[in-house]
Amino acid sequence: MHELIDHPCVQHKLAIIRDVDTGHKKFRELATEITKFICYEALKNIAVKRVTVQTPVAVASCKKIDTDLVVVPILRAGVGMLEGILELVPTARVGFVGLYRDEVTKQPVSYYQRLPAETRGGTCIIVDPMLATGGSTVAAIDLLKASGASKIVVVCIVTCPEGLQRVEEKHPDVPIYAAAIDDHLNENKYIVPGLGDAGDRLFGTSH
Repeated sequence: MHELIDHPCVQHKLAIIRDVDTGHKKFRELATEITKFICYEALKNIAVKRVTVQTPVAVASCKKIDTDLVVVPILRAGVGMLEGILELVPTARVGFVGLYRDEVTKQPVSYYQRLPAETRGGTCIIVDPMLATGGSTVAAIDLLKASGASKIVVVCIVTCPEGLQRVEEKHPDVPIYAAAIDDHLNENKYIVPGLGDAGDRLFGTSH
């Protein structure tokens, strides 16, 4: 299952972040803002519990989040989305998965994994700006499930039909939320029109 976040505010910011003339400072700010909007939607169905709170006037029946939240950015570009979701849920724990795409095979290679104990039994939110071939996302979900995660959500900024299909075939139980579903992958497995190399644009590096 995937959901496109087509809110005008998200789409306005997406137009700016795509622009080749948007520098790395503005790109980071926009990634944070867009992430917050997408995660707001992605977390709308998480578990809550009823609590009572004493207001200055009377006792109020309220709701509080009733699950451990674990944010898992895929290194390195996923780090650029971390601030956005932590502004929304500052009590969330953070795990990291390091994956890179082999330039020859185009397959993901794992080089780092550090996850909190709350991964087991909690709600895990994988964040990565680009869901292109879907290989890294599938690998990250595989790692989380192997670590005991049963509730996983994927949040990205831009994706494409090929990536969505691959993830949904491998993990149909994992919902995907995105600000854009672009046209296709090119021969180099980059999303078209996309927004370029998200890691390089986030951190001001060159490919």
